[in-house]
Amino acid sequence: MADTSQTTPDARAEQPVVPDRPDHPATPGDAAIRQARNSAAFWAATGKSRGHEVIERRGFLAVLGDKRAGTRFLVQEPDLDVHELAELTELAGRSAGPVDAEDPFSSTDLGHLGMRNWQMPIMVRPPGPVPGPAMEVVRVQRARELEAAEQIVIAGFELDRFTPYRPGELFPMTLTEQPGVDVFVAVLDGDVVGAGVTVVHDGFGSHYWVGTPPTLRSRGAGRAVMLGSLAPMANLPVTLTSSRLGRPLYESLGFTAVTASTWWSSH
Repeated sequence: MADTSQTTPDARAEQPVVPDRPDHPATPGDAAIRQARNSAAFWAATGKSRGHEVIERRGFLAVLGDKRAGTRFLVQEPDLDVHELAELTELAGRSAGPVDAEDPFSSTDLGHLGMRNWQMPIMVRPPGPVPGPAMEVVRVQRARELEAAEQIVIAGFELDRFTPYRPGELFPMTLTEQPGVDVFVAVLDGDVVGAGVTVVHDGFGSHYWVGTPPTLRSRGAGRAVMLGSLAPMANLPVTLTSSRLGRPLYESLGFTAVTASTWWSSH
């Protein structure tokens, strides 16, 4: 899906940012740009915290990980030129592990890399009040809490590449020291039952890795994590990319699907 706004990426960057309001919703082009920039900030922070190489270009950001983490691409513009596409292809070819790519503009064809692809909606929530969660939600500050969040996310998203579990591999402690990055956990009866990550970058917030293990679902942990992590961003527009199962929850929290992001994966 091409960027449907009427401005070029450079012209858009020069325009003043108007926060989302219920009477002034984000356009598909706005939502794609915001998700692209925030995802790049998140994965750059993740790569740096893991000690992986981060490559930034006009059209994409790449994080070159190890055999288990693999390589991650974040498309940053809807019009990658032949040189950028050639470099992306070369980097994918020498990846030490799996290759994943996220294209919020749905405009770059990576079919030549032999990867499967699917689409997920980019959702936007305007600034507004956030009700309190029904269980305790904690901003992670200690290694024990971060390890619990890691294990929740690995189980919830079935990240088999990170098994057997190695503490600090998915979420190094230094991730929480990266600017704008916070990890949250939901606690019920003393046990961590849900987790998620938020990133605030350039006046916008976004959510990543919001999940609960299959054995702990339907207990309200996902909603609690979302509410507890939304509260510090209540005065900001917030984006996220939703799975099919997560969309009803996000809609109930004030998010609206605006456009579609295409994801590619070699595994």
